[in-house]
Amino acid sequence: MTEVASSANIEWRHSPGLTPYPDALAAMEARVGAIQRGEASELIWLLEHPPLYTAGTSADPAELFNPQGFPVFEAGRGGRYTYHGPGQRVGYVMLDLNRRGRDVRHFVHCLEGWVIDALADLGISAHRAPGRIGIWVDHGDTEAKIGAIGVRVRRWVTMHGFAVNLNPELSHFSGIVPCGIAEFPVTSLDEMGVANGQERFDLALEQGLDHFLFSLRGEN
Repeated sequence: MTEVASSANIEWRHSPGLTPYPDALAAMEARVGAIQRGEASELIWLLEHPPLYTAGTSADPAELFNPQGFPVFEAGRGGRYTYHGPGQRVGYVMLDLNRRGRDVRHFVHCLEGWVIDALADLGISAHRAPGRIGIWVDHGDTEAKIGAIGVRVRRWVTMHGFAVNLNPELSHFSGIVPCGIAEFPVTSLDEMGVANGQERFDLALEQGLDHFLFSLRGEN
């Protein structure tokens, strides 16, 4: 198949308001099937969900407390429990790795880099942490998680993606052990002094998309 590094043939979608998780999951499943069949373009989908928890394939029930009674959904992605809610930017990334390199570890690494670069455009110095998937920032005398990564790959088409905390209610994370990591806190752009960052973050992601796609092919 023809290798594609440009974003020209990728749909870029923003959904206003709060998208119910089951609706998003069904739409994502349908779109991935259509991409596999060659009936639809690849898709980057940015949205927010109402307050909820999702369970990845490695979720441990002991890490779910949920005192506020938020709904819990089986996500089918890798990883453990995570929280989604208002003020958190979720990016569902549906790309065909048959065209972009069949390397899931490399895909996750590049996805992290794309988000880190976008945060840098907002003045946030974020980084990867050895042995801990996700997006991290320095937080006093420790580190804190500002973004989660969770993906699934079906017949080399990717699903799910990332979730970055812009200004969510951080107390909602107390209902779980986020991503199975109890020893580090969770933070947000708002807590780090970046207010009203959604439009800027979305724009930074869009402007960095071509570089992300080139990095998937091992190009600079």
